[in-house]
Amino acid sequence: MLLWINGPFGGGKTQTAHEIQRRLPGSVICDPEHAGFGLRRMLPPELRGDFQDLASWRQGVVEVLGLALAKHEGVVIAPMTVTEPDAFAETVGRLRELGHDVRHFTLLAERETVLRRLRERGFGHLLQYVTGKTGENAGLRRESWAVRQLDHCLERLREPEFAEHLWTDHTTVPKTADRIAVLAGLTLRPNTEGPLRTRLRQAGVGVRHIRFD
Repeated sequence: MLLWINGPFGGGKTQTAHEIQRRLPGSVICDPEHAGFGLRRMLPPELRGDFQDLASWRQGVVEVLGLALAKHEGVVIAPMTVTEPDAFAETVGRLRELGHDVRHFTLLAERETVLRRLRERGFGHLLQYVTGKTGENAGLRRESWAVRQLDHCLERLREPEFAEHLWTDHTTVPKTADRIAVLAGLTLRPNTEGPLRTRLRQAGVGVRHIRFD
């Protein structure tokens, strides 16, 4: 089974994917963004655009995820924002056409909720808990590309073709993971972490996934 977790940039995809992987034995995260950034780095700077426009990315994602699904015994988790119908059809749709069990979920939240999460993630998230300061302006400057894409993402991802929709404004990452598991017919290990440990672990996940491209 493939769990494809969609949503706007800063919407909680990566944190949710890691929460599921932590509590679902045998599961593995295969992040399509890694392939995209690798392809992007191959190009001269003036030619670097949205890697999802590259046919090689779409085809490569299908090939690699298909291989993982065929050879790995556990659940495969792919956290990846896809908002364009063609890209969605050529990745999620194509994997389904090939006979794979693909469960697609879109994490949604109000605009202000996503902006707050963008301020907090990565170094900003870590500093918030260490110093008690939010660093709002610095966080949003670092996430300027994600902010520019936000309105488009939220508008497109509300469309029926991107269901199943899960609203996350008033819930936690562990509870969102629980909801996905129920809808996919999976059983997660109980979440026994305390609030402090959860925040520190999520800050670590955020730092490891900071992009400098």
